[in-house]
Amino acid sequence: MIYAGNFKSNHTRKSTEYYLKALAQKLGAKQAEDKVYIFPPLTAIDHYEGDFTLGVQNAYPTHHGAFTGEIGLEQLDEFDIKTILLGHSERREHLGESQADISKKFAFFQDQDFEIVYCIGEPLAIREKGFEAVMQYLLAQFEGIDIGYENLIVAYEPIWAIGTGRSATVEEISSTHRALKKVLKHTPLLYGGSAKPSNIKEIKNIAGVDGVLVGSASLETESFLEMILS
Repeated sequence: MIYAGNFKSNHTRKSTEYYLKALAQKLGAKQAEDKVYIFPPLTAIDHYEGDFTLGVQNAYPTHHGAFTGEIGLEQLDEFDIKTILLGHSERREHLGESQADISKKFAFFQDQDFEIVYCIGEPLAIREKGFEAVMQYLLAQFEGIDIGYENLIVAYEPIWAIGTGRSATVEEISSTHRALKKVLKHTPLLYGGSAKPSNIKEIKNIAGVDGVLVGSASLETESFLEMILS
């Protein structure tokens, strides 16, 4: 299983250091084949030791240059970062990233051999139109994306379940993952959207779920560890 913690705009440099030290001390109890990813805020990027992979939530598709407020490959290389989260619904909705913007980033970081966790998801209005509309919406988010890329991980996050406390039902997750797996073949497929200690076992037991992308429940070390060790 894959467990990815997305801190979003939470935690400081100091609290991230404390968190990762505490996490590293107890990850020896996880299943050897399980993988753990942490995506802290950019100000907390540093060299850390532990059985986990550190990634970034965003970067600009450039080595370096005149891009105010952005960071490029030169800054990521300093900390040996080779993993990035792309396509998250919050960047699509709140920050106006278009599919063209996202596919440009994807192509750049693919060329740099980055491991890419690529997010897709649908709003409630689409879900309420029925399953066919959901799949049409989700598959459109693969436009310009090389789904055959060997370092790709896809995370399905129904937007209406992110941070709301409401997770999709077992049937909603199962049917969506089953349909996506027909397209993604051997690509790992994570579920995200209010995944937490109380529902992690149920989610992990769903066929086609290869792991979870966790938001708020990953912010506390003990909570995230409970999910990893469940």
